[in-house]
Amino acid sequence: MEARAYLRNARIAPRKVQIVLDLIRNKPTDVAMAILKNTPKAACEPLEKLLKSAIANAEHNHHMDTNNLYVSECFVSPGPTMKRIRPRARGRAFRVLKRTSHVTMVVKEHE
Repeated sequence: MEARAYLRNARIAPRKVQIVLDLIRNKPTDVAMAILKNTPKAACEPLEKLLKSAIANAEHNHHMDTNNLYVSECFVSPGPTMKRIRPRARGRAFRVLKRTSHVTMVVKEHE
């Protein structure tokens, strides 16, 4: 039995989110929460909310014991990219890509 939570269109680049997800994969949820609280990365705040959501889904929808949960899967995929223009010298324009992320987190109970 597993519980999932999704974060769609997060305004942070996927490669920045991936660094933090690698820290919490296969960890118990209380350890993962402590890691997210004490890591100075911009991705930690939305991932903390996502982990809380996954734990709440497990407890409410699947009646799992929250003390035995661990992060079994977590991955990020690129969302839509917003294209913006940056003015440059001699009338030129450079494109700025503002990347977004779709994050999926799955929690399971220990056997």
